[in-house]
This record gives sequence, C-alpha cells and structure tokens, in this order.
Amino acid sequence: MDYDIIVVGAGASGLMSAIAAGRLGKKVLVIDQKDKAGKKILATGNGKCNFTNLYQAPDCYRSDDSAFAMKVLSCFNVDRTIEFFEELGIYPKERNGYLYPNSEQAASVVQVLLLECKRLGVHFIFEETVMKIIKPHYTLITLDKENGKEKKYYGKKLILATGGCASPKLGSDGSGYNLAKSLGHTILKPLPALVSLRSPDKFCKTASGVRTMAKVEAYGNHKLLDREEGEIIFTDYGISGIPIMQLSRFVAKALDQGQKVYLKLDLLTKASYEEILSMLQNRWNQNKNKTMEELLIGLLNNKLAYVLIKEASLDPIKPGKEISIKEIKLLANKIKSFQVNIKATNPFDNAQVSAGGVSTKEINEKTMESKLSKNLYLCGELVDVDGTCGGYNLQWAWSSGYLAGISAAKP
Repeated sequence: MDYDIIVVGAGASGLMSAIAAGRLGKKVLVIDQKDKAGKKILATGNGKCNFTNLYQAPDCYRSDDSAFAMKVLSCFNVDRTIEFFEELGIYPKERNGYLYPNSEQAASVVQVLLLECKRLGVHFIFEETVMKIIKPHYTLITLDKENGKEKKYYGKKLILATGGCASPKLGSDGSGYNLAKSLGHTILKPLPALVSLRSPDKFCKTASGVRTMAKVEAYGNHKLLDREEGEIIFTDYGISGIPIMQLSRFVAKALDQGQKVYLKLDLLTKASYEEILSMLQNRWNQNKNKTMEELLIGLLNNKLAYVLIKEASLDPIKPGKEISIKEIKLLANKIKSFQVNIKATNPFDNAQVSAGGVSTKEINEKTMESKLSKNLYLCGELVDVDGTCGGYNLQWAWSSGYLAGISAAKP
C-alpha cells in the first residue's frame, strides 16, 4: 500500500508529526518496533507527564547549534502546545511553571494523541523494525518480529522520529541513527544526558542516601563546564539529583574527550566562606568539650559531616581543645568547595535523553526537512537537541514533530 507520508517512530514527535500531517488530509502510516505507541511518554514525569514548561529560554535547550531549537520552537511554541492539548481534552495543571495533565496521568496524553490519530485515519504498524530505506519515493523494508518475514511499504515522503539511545527498553535503541546515516546524514556521537554520575571516590558509599542543597560546578581539565544549584543526592556509586542531571550532558562530552572531570560542591550555599569560618570558630570557642565531629551536629547531615572531616584529613574524634585554627579553616574550605571526582555517567538504560544525534547543520530549521535528501524530515530526540529537566524534551518533540508533519504535508 502507498502512503503520502510514512513516520518511523510512535513516540512524542512521531505522533505529533502524524497528527499534523493527518489534519492536512494526508494518508499517514506510523511504523514502530515496539508493541504500542508512546511508551516513553508514559514514563515521563514519574508517570504524570510534565508535557511542557511555561518558562522557555535558549539555555533550556542544548545543541552544537545553540540557536536551532528556539528557531523551531518559534513555529510551534508553548502557547500553541497548550492550546493543542486543550483541544484534545488535556486540561493543564501548573506547578512552578511545569505543566502536567490535570489527571496527573501520562496515559491521558498518550490516549488523546491516539484518539486524534484514529479520528484522522492514521495507520499504525507495530513490532516491525525498519531495516533499510530505499530512495526515491521512499521504500521501507521492515522485519516483522512475529514471523521474521520482510515487508515493504511505500511513501512519497518520510519522517524519521525514532528517538535516540536513552531508555532502550522503551524503544529508543539508537537504530534511527543508522537509518539517518544510510541517507547521508552526519551523526554527532550520542551520549547519555539527564543522567546520574559515577565517582571512584570511596566516600560516596559512606554518604549514600544523603540529600542536601548545593551549588555544583563541573570541571573538565580544570576548566568550568557549567554550574547548577539545587538538591543533590549521594549514592553508593556516585552522585545524583536534578543539578547533577542538568550538568551530565557537559560531563559526558568531557569524559568522552578523555578529560579529567570533577565536581566542586558548595554545601552551605547561603553563607560565604568568611561567614562559615566565623560560625565554626564560634562553635569551637563555645564548645571546647566537643569533638570535631560533634561541632558539626545540626549544621550538616551527620554522615556528610564525617565525610568532610575525613576528606580534609582531620580527626573526627579530636577534642575541641586540641583543634587548631588551621584545621577549622580546612574544614570551612571543604564545606564551600568539596571535590567529587567523576569517572563516568550512568549508561543509556538510566538516561532520560540522548545528547548528540543528527547534525542540525543538515536540517532546515523552518521545515525540519533534510538538506541532503529531499522529502526526508527528521525530528525529536534523533536530532542533536536535548532539553534540561522540566518538560523541555517533550516540548522539543511537540515543536519539531509538528513542524515536520505540516512541512511534509505541503506539496
């Protein structure tokens, strides 16, 4: 059977592109290798689906071309996203700019998208993997997982919305990169992003489970990569939390380049070094009967305090009367600048998104059409754009998918 448009991938950007093209009267087929659509959407926002964010700025999106994402979003912005989903029945609930369906069910978002696809007559093929794409007027060779047989589908235009490498169990296994590469596109090496970091430092196990507010700076070969602030979590393998995940894209790239990577943590963000030093001196002067570890009770988590003392090469049980001002300064310095060495990110299995993908230099930002292959469109996580935490990766999927869909539907 022939189709006007074939979409490969039934995730967020694929469903959006199918709807956009279907609304313009096109005959659309969506092919996905999983057994149903929207699996990754169902996992977003802890199952509640943070589908966009009211705050939109260039620094919410990362790419080798920092301007590309905002150019695409200008064609289908957050207001149009909200309007689109309200028309489908999703009433938004806001939390500090983060938007969720009022039902607080990611399944609601998938359901309304599929209902709209059904209304528009979009066809779906599941559990078939696209093995090869032949030009012109794209012929897709697929492998049926059930019987192992090859099948063929014909489309005048093609939209690749296969996702990246993150969460492969949900369908993003990186196979789309090979398809794009076979059509001449450059793939910037995909790396895990929005992911926790692994450390060789033994103190992480000691501090495992500790949650605390911190300012975090990431360094590669002693050069600042980026900084974030918020709640961090020590784990037995390293460190996690939203600030860590926000930094992980830059850390992953630095590690991939062989750089020495470490984090510097400010563990008392509301006080300067001088204020902390004064605070510690006052505690010391008033409590000479307490040990060094006891002096920090009530100031920092007990496990974290112990780690800081040990990492400053100090004695936790040293009596206050024997503590020197030099040791107090060392401790103050550790609190304001605590180093955590990083050896790796967690793997793609644990990542929320991929950094890297099809180079934006090869895509028209006004249409999402390939500059190398006519009537080929690329969107979503497959492209070298990834967002920070807070609904930005879904907003990118909606915007890029919509633009690909309406562009492919035009003569």
